[in-house]
Amino acid sequence: MAAVTEKQQNSPIRKSSDQLKEKVSHRNGGVPGDLGEQEDYGLSGVLEKEQSDILKSSRNVCELLEKIREETEALEKQVVNVCSSGPPKVAAALSAAVEVRYSLDELLQREQRISNRLQQHLQGTKQWMEDLGQTCNHVDFIERSMKYLKCLHHIEELSAAVQQSLMINSVWDAIKGVENMAALDCGLNQSQCSHLCDFLRKTLCFWHNIIKDRLTSDFEKVLAQLQWPIITPNQSVTTPANYQELSSQLEGLLLQLLALQTSDDLISQRVSASTQGAPPGSSSTLSPAAPSLCLPIQIMLQPLSKRFRYHFYGNRQTNSIHKPEWYLTQVLKWMENSATFMEEKIQPVFDRSGQTISAKVALCQGLVCLVQEKVASDASRMLYDDGLFCHLVEEVLQFEKDLRSHHSYPAMLPALLHILLDDAFLQKWLAVERKMAVEKMDAMLSAEGAWTSQYKDISDMDELKAPECAETFMTLLQVITERYRALPSPAAQLRFFGLQKELVDDFRIRLTQVMKEESRCPLGVRYCAILNAVNYISTILRDWGDNVFFLQLQHAVVSLGQQEVLGSLEMTEVGRLASLEGSLFDGLLSLLDRLKGDMLGRLLHFLMRDTAEKAQPYCQERWLSIPPPQDQSAMSLSSSACPMMLCVRDRLLNLHQVLSVSLFQLAWQGLAEKLDNFIYQEVILSNHFSDGGAAQLQFDMTRNLFPLFGHYCRRPENFFKHVKEACIILCLKVGSAILLKDLLKRSEQEATDFEDPSPESALNELGVFCLAPCDVLILLNLKALLPGI
Repeated sequence: MAAVTEKQQNSPIRKSSDQLKEKVSHRNGGVPGDLGEQEDYGLSGVLEKEQSDILKSSRNVCELLEKIREETEALEKQVVNVCSSGPPKVAAALSAAVEVRYSLDELLQREQRISNRLQQHLQGTKQWMEDLGQTCNHVDFIERSMKYLKCLHHIEELSAAVQQSLMINSVWDAIKGVENMAALDCGLNQSQCSHLCDFLRKTLCFWHNIIKDRLTSDFEKVLAQLQWPIITPNQSVTTPANYQELSSQLEGLLLQLLALQTSDDLISQRVSASTQGAPPGSSSTLSPAAPSLCLPIQIMLQPLSKRFRYHFYGNRQTNSIHKPEWYLTQVLKWMENSATFMEEKIQPVFDRSGQTISAKVALCQGLVCLVQEKVASDASRMLYDDGLFCHLVEEVLQFEKDLRSHHSYPAMLPALLHILLDDAFLQKWLAVERKMAVEKMDAMLSAEGAWTSQYKDISDMDELKAPECAETFMTLLQVITERYRALPSPAAQLRFFGLQKELVDDFRIRLTQVMKEESRCPLGVRYCAILNAVNYISTILRDWGDNVFFLQLQHAVVSLGQQEVLGSLEMTEVGRLASLEGSLFDGLLSLLDRLKGDMLGRLLHFLMRDTAEKAQPYCQERWLSIPPPQDQSAMSLSSSACPMMLCVRDRLLNLHQVLSVSLFQLAWQGLAEKLDNFIYQEVILSNHFSDGGAAQLQFDMTRNLFPLFGHYCRRPENFFKHVKEACIILCLKVGSAILLKDLLKRSEQEATDFEDPSPESALNELGVFCLAPCDVLILLNLKALLPGI
């Protein structure tokens, strides 16, 4: 049996079977293990079965081999298909990548070859480029030289044309040639050919000056025949025989001078650009915003300028630093005297030429330039003399006012006030204003009639009863306002406004000091005058807060953020200023109102102390022993009340005479309120009343005390609500008082029925609106002969 088994193992069939297994196993290297194991098991089963059959029959060996070969091939195909189902995509991608890499390498090689060829080509053409560049530069130089020569030739042609036109007296053609030169100069403004530009400008200035001198000479001759300049208002102006010819010549010369204006402006710009470093205070820096004057006006100003410099410069007696009004007044007279000539003879020509120039304003502008230079020179010499500087400021302000109002000088053109905006001049002006204001305050407070009203004998004009010192002080502030109102700078105006606030606060402190000295006698004339002064100043400042000028200043404060004026205001207060809900004087008004309230409080306290002393007998009146009214023949004022009533009457009359209307109204209303509380507390709540005592109290109040205040209002009882309503309760009939007391007690115990009226409605029916039910119950308990409930 063992031999058979060995034979089987060594047999070809067994060998082929093992080879087949190894082959299948080798090809299944990339196949999952489950598939390979299943195929091994199936093949082993087949072989074992077949071997058993072979052992039984050897005749089927060939068929078995053929069958195994076919199955082996089928299995190989199956294994190959499974193993090659994924990798072909990866292989294709790898193949494409390799091809791209080959293409890239090829392109890089081509690029390198082309770059090498290009470098070789550039090396070969470098010399050509250098030669070509030199040729182009030479051509460009020749071209620029040709243009330069053409431009130079054109300038010479224009110059020759101007010369030829002047030789044949063709002024218009000469002016046209000069205009062409000026246009060429503007075109060459950015050119770097400095010698060419300099030659052109010198040529332009040469011919411009020649034409200008010729026209100026002819224009001056015509003006002289028309008797220009007009120096005095009574200057005799006779119409010359050839007036029509002169008018025609004047018009022609004016038109020619206006046509020459373009080149003149250009030359003036060149000159001003070359003199930008002029020293401060020179005429070129006085009014930089002012436009230049036209040529005809410049020529017409020359004789006036000569006269001005002759009289107001040098050692002439008219050149007095103490009398700036001399040259200021003279210039205003020249403006006035020349106005008719400018409007009738010069302005029509300007209008026909299409110019928008006002001949009158232009002449005034030229004269203002003369005055500006003089004022700037004089002001620098007056900085250390307060009197001279103050006088100069006053004259400058008056000149500015006359210039703007009488000569229609435009607000956009600067005049003399712009000079005073210089920091040194402005600081000096502020210092002088402060110094003089303080001196005037000292004088006005120490004057003999400082605390008396100027209008005390005129009742219609003395409502505020302001003392003379207060009116003088507010007049001083108004004058300061009028002085700085015309300043063209809001920032400068705000500096003066800050000075005004300082002065008001200083004056308030002075009033407070005097008030403290007089506080021992609040009913004195001086104390009441101080109170009137405080009220007068606060009233005027409130009116100024609604003034257009101060509203404009308020807008400037918010927009410029002036810390000197805003101070330490909170954002809400700044917002109120911006929305015009507040005013610039709110801070001062709060201080003045506080002082006024303090003084009124002192006054009322003194009045009540005096009245309370006089009312002591009345407070101790025996109200229970007064008989009822029916037992008296006629009711009269209680004798104990007479001193109190007389005191109240006299004080009211006195206050009415010495206090302003608004202050007196506050005073008597305050006195009425305090009297109401005093009588209610000290007379009514401190005593018990019989029916006669209650009726007497009501008579004293309604027929004597209330009418004292009836001179100043229609219903004085409305200011004595406690006393009036207490009298109503005390004068109730016994039955009504019992019912009311019962109702009030039940309301306190919260046991009222829904049908019972409320205590408030019951009291309102009686005319009691101010007193509370508990107070009414106390008053009912003060009523004598009322049985307890």
